[in-house]
Amino acid sequence: MTAVPALEFFFFIGSTYSYLSVQRAEGVARAACVALVWRPFSVRTLMREQNNVPFAGKPVKMAYMWRDLGRRARRFGVPFDGIAPYPIDADERANRVATLAALQGWCPEFTRAAYRAWFVDKLDPGRPEVLARIVEGLGRDAARCLEAADGDEVRAEYARQTDRARALGLFGSPSFVCGDEVFWGDDRLDDALDWARSGAEEQPAPRPGAEP
Repeated sequence: MTAVPALEFFFFIGSTYSYLSVQRAEGVARAACVALVWRPFSVRTLMREQNNVPFAGKPVKMAYMWRDLGRRARRFGVPFDGIAPYPIDADERANRVATLAALQGWCPEFTRAAYRAWFVDKLDPGRPEVLARIVEGLGRDAARCLEAADGDEVRAEYARQTDRARALGLFGSPSFVCGDEVFWGDDRLDDALDWARSGAEEQPAPRPGAEP
């Protein structure tokens, strides 16, 4: 039996362009018969290490970014109603909940909901009260999930995926990884899926939260 090709999706809740991939990547991957494995990681940590300055503090670049996001969102039918709060999730709490969700198998649903809160409702999904509503809306115990997200196991997993991202040479979110092959940006999603389908890296689909 032929193994389903796998593509790892490294993302950070707080990355603006990741909104597009979070909303559309799973459907596109399913249509391509590729298994998408969600990998929350701290791109903020890597950007600090690499002196990779984000959009904040660069008004001309930021204005272009929001306009570009709006155009691409319209192209793909992704909801977009102008500028959202930025930056967000200063404590990376939403990203740790995403890590918990990845370990437990509900990461796509949570991440899409977190981005809807950010881009549609214009809320910071890292704020505890907003985060609690998101988790409760998915039918989960918010207090228990937020407590687990602050625990040693989830923090260690989040750090481990960030270490993997560092070792792979990642510098931005979203990034798509097939074996050791890296594709950066929402506009490289189709290229990444084509590479995965081509059999350039034949490997079994990695388990959520585990090494490929």
